[in-house]
Amino acid sequence: MIVRFGFVAMSMVLDQASPSRTMTYTAFAKLGDREAGIRKLERLAEQNLHNTLRLLKHCVMEEIEVYRFSSKLVPLATHEALSDWDAVEAVRPSFEEVGRYATDRRLRVSFHPDHFCVFSTPRPEVLEKSERDLAFHVRMLEAMKLGETAKCNIHVGGAYGDKAASGERFVRQFGALPARLRNRVTLENDDKTFTVRETLEAAEALQVPMVLDIHHHAVNDGGDSDMTLVRELWPRIDATWERERKRLGLKTAEELPPKIHASSPKSASDPRGHADYVEAEPLVAVLLAIADHTPRLDCMLEAKAKDKALFRLMDDMRAIEQNGGPVTVLNRSTIQIGDK
Repeated sequence: MIVRFGFVAMSMVLDQASPSRTMTYTAFAKLGDREAGIRKLERLAEQNLHNTLRLLKHCVMEEIEVYRFSSKLVPLATHEALSDWDAVEAVRPSFEEVGRYATDRRLRVSFHPDHFCVFSTPRPEVLEKSERDLAFHVRMLEAMKLGETAKCNIHVGGAYGDKAASGERFVRQFGALPARLRNRVTLENDDKTFTVRETLEAAEALQVPMVLDIHHHAVNDGGDSDMTLVRELWPRIDATWERERKRLGLKTAEELPPKIHASSPKSASDPRGHADYVEAEPLVAVLLAIADHTPRLDCMLEAKAKDKALFRLMDDMRAIEQNGGPVTVLNRSTIQIGDK
């Protein structure tokens, strides 16, 4: 199995390259001159997109092919008080430049809308905000002229006192969204509420791909052992990606591999928190367990040290290879697991 590693949003190596410079609405309102405030928001968005392009070039230089955009590229873009401002149109050329670079270099890019994007909610106003937030993320991908292989990853959401009813509500409310939005989504299991099995059932019902978070499974397994995960659930997760490739007319797994998330516990007292770096040995064990079933896989590292965590993990992978382990390092972000 060929595994590519990626990182999230920020670089710990590049200086002055934040893609998430922002402004609070309180600060915006204090400016007094609304038009001047909007121009300032647009300048921040331009800078964030410029830095995003720098980050993509950094990825190419380091042979990293998987990257997650910051959701804060355009400050206050979905704030109700700025609903008359077309944030995307204001900086469209910069979005197009980012998308063109990602397409030309064949980078796999994505978004992960924030935790308030919840479609299991029983509150109509929260549902409306969730749809608006997802729609804006999709519009950013469209402004970059990226096809539907570029996804937005979300969780099922809260239980609201009745997890079964919330799961059914998620399927119903998400299923009522326009196809333009549904076709951009992957579903991920979370660390407190919806387990791998429960999230997979929703993904299968909605015919969207599922992203397996192995750290979340470790702290919220719902009674499913690692063996059950590997033998029963992973083949079904893999099948959600095969179905998506068929929908998009893609012929090989290389064109849209399944994706997983990996991180390590922050500490014994905070097992849900993410550590700065990722432990290589437990990750290799998981990858080896599913290698025979899946020819290609992308793994997003959700470590606090961002790209530094990826670089350290690759150092650890080289050490495992040198010690005769089941790893072959192919480049600065890619390994082969299993048969050499």
